[in-house]
Amino acid sequence: MTAKHTCERSHRRGCSGSSRPPFPSPNSPADKPAQYLRGVGPFRAKLLEGLGIRTIADLVEYFPFRHEFQGRPQSIDSLDLDEHATVIGVVESVKWRGRFRQQTCRVVLNDSTGTLCVTWFNCSYLKDRLQRGQGLRLFGKVGVDQDVAAMVNPTIVTWLDLEEDPAQWDYDRMVPVYRGTEKLPSRQIARMVETALTDVLNTVQENLPGAICRERQFPGRREAIQQMHYPKSAEEVASARRRLAYEELFLMQLAVMLMRRWSSVRVQSPALPVTSLIDERIRRRFPFALTAAQDQVIREITADLAGQRPMTRLLQGDVGSGKTVVALYAALVAVANHHQCVILAPTEVLAAQHFAGIDRYLAGSRVHRCLITGKTSKAQRDKMLKAIADGRMNLIVGTQALLESKVQFASLGLVVVDEQHKFGVSQRATLRGKGPTKRHPSTSRVPHYLVMTATPIPRTLSMTVFGDLDVSIIDALPPGRQPIVTRVVRSADEPEVWLGVRRRIADGDQVYVVYPLVEESDALDLKAATGEVDRIAQDLLPGARVGLIHGRMKKKEKQAAMRAFAVGDFDVLVSTTVIEVGVDVPNATVMVIQHAERYGLSALHQLRGRVGRGSKASTCLLLTDSQGETANERLKVLCETTDGFRIAEEDLRIRGPGELIGTRQHGLPEFRVANLVEDTDLLLQARDDAARVAREDPKLESPAHAILRVDLRRRFRDTIAFVDVG
Repeated sequence: MTAKHTCERSHRRGCSGSSRPPFPSPNSPADKPAQYLRGVGPFRAKLLEGLGIRTIADLVEYFPFRHEFQGRPQSIDSLDLDEHATVIGVVESVKWRGRFRQQTCRVVLNDSTGTLCVTWFNCSYLKDRLQRGQGLRLFGKVGVDQDVAAMVNPTIVTWLDLEEDPAQWDYDRMVPVYRGTEKLPSRQIARMVETALTDVLNTVQENLPGAICRERQFPGRREAIQQMHYPKSAEEVASARRRLAYEELFLMQLAVMLMRRWSSVRVQSPALPVTSLIDERIRRRFPFALTAAQDQVIREITADLAGQRPMTRLLQGDVGSGKTVVALYAALVAVANHHQCVILAPTEVLAAQHFAGIDRYLAGSRVHRCLITGKTSKAQRDKMLKAIADGRMNLIVGTQALLESKVQFASLGLVVVDEQHKFGVSQRATLRGKGPTKRHPSTSRVPHYLVMTATPIPRTLSMTVFGDLDVSIIDALPPGRQPIVTRVVRSADEPEVWLGVRRRIADGDQVYVVYPLVEESDALDLKAATGEVDRIAQDLLPGARVGLIHGRMKKKEKQAAMRAFAVGDFDVLVSTTVIEVGVDVPNATVMVIQHAERYGLSALHQLRGRVGRGSKASTCLLLTDSQGETANERLKVLCETTDGFRIAEEDLRIRGPGELIGTRQHGLPEFRVANLVEDTDLLLQARDDAARVAREDPKLESPAHAILRVDLRRRFRDTIAFVDVG
């Protein structure tokens, strides 16, 4: 009996609010390694592992990406060339060639109207199953072999008992198609899934509260899994997918909310209130008035800092929007309250840039500050570390070097992290764990936490990737900033580009020229930075002072090149995307990006943000000859807007979340069903429902929620270290 029939019998109820886990643990057959499933074994288990399938439960939840409607069988004499068809016949002959797994099988299939030649390659798994007189139902594309109808590698829909009444056969079945590999094609995965469902589907228990299932009108979990693999209609697929996508989003939101609730109850931060005197003294440090957008964000941040509930806030703003000034304001609030602040940047170049700006604003102040990076000498480092541990150092700027265990703080009140998406969850946890130690030895005290990013994050991503953070947005640029004009340029018009660049250089402006590769590659027909730098200096921009920077250079060389460009020693900086996050050069007004089609929208937006940082009008030129529809769609969006959030939403739609922000490096599980582009409505519903559960039953003690406790630990124990629901 097939899994389909087993499922139908065992599956006639909806969500029940059962308190048992989705797969009973730890002795459930579903928790066994996939290799112990009939028909798998060690070799195929290794192949399955490459698809993220380790257990039988993983196999059950490995859903097809589409379904084929194979239709009613056709007689062999009615088949149309190059069309897909279903054929039922009897095996007249079987011939094998080759050895071991490289075997090829040729079968002659006959019905009452004609003969069909069928060939399967690398099909040793059929060795003991194909035999003369066997009835088969096949689905495949019709071809020709020596004037006879033929199929190559067709799907064996089923092995037939020829004594059955054909009128009872399921002709309208939607056949699942799975993402496979060359060595593990969809049809093999389908057989394994069918076996897995037969063995363990009846052990699947509901993991959503019954009230939610009824309110949202979801099918039961067992039913949804069944329908994802073997639906009877497209409507069943849609209903099952919606339920399982919601489940992923709900559990993610619940994990984040319980984590935050746990933190707010068990963990405290030092209160850092802002008085009118503190505010006045801080603002005097800036030689300009803050924008309305900056003031609004500062109000949100200071409201958080004033309490003992740890601030966990994400500060978003386009390049040049003034995030660093806001961060410094928050840092000085901590210092004014006799606590330390650390500002962490992903690179030494960016850390040095932050420190230079801070040093300029704090000239003549009594705030003791230092910069610690990998290049800091041992003697300097030891001296600074002692001052930090003693509490004599108020404001510390650095890189990941500050994450080392020997860096101890006397009273760390605030952590500011720039370019949050460059850091993984474990690194964030390590730094937050460096809370007040000497003056406040309680392990329940942690610093406030402020994240900055110039990569605008779509709402759906910020609710998942940064779901544990409140969000503040600086949605306006400082006054005096000129808009950046962006144009797509084809190779035929490239001479005009270089003519315009020469004029800009003659006027005293500076230029970035960006390439996708460091060196030329035989595999890619692309220009590269090292190969083009001489041509630019000698042929395209003769007389210009041209520098070079790329990711393979040593840190000192990169820093020297950026410094030389910043002080005006170079007119042109030829680069790779290493300048995506770099020092401010207000005099740089032109950005030329070669092979612009090779970049994502967010990367292009970040590169473009390197210019337009002064009062001069700036230009970004996207050089491409691509005819690709997706690439040209991206470039068109960039030309139409400088709104980073609209660009981020488009990038999410076009490229997906993994490409845009690298969700895997955040330690978050990848969604198997949910899609952050298509399922925004589900995400909002899941967030509301998760908030209600977390509010009403924060320890998940209710019998209706006990299963959630088990499932959260099963799903997130290796990825979100802070999940603790009691």
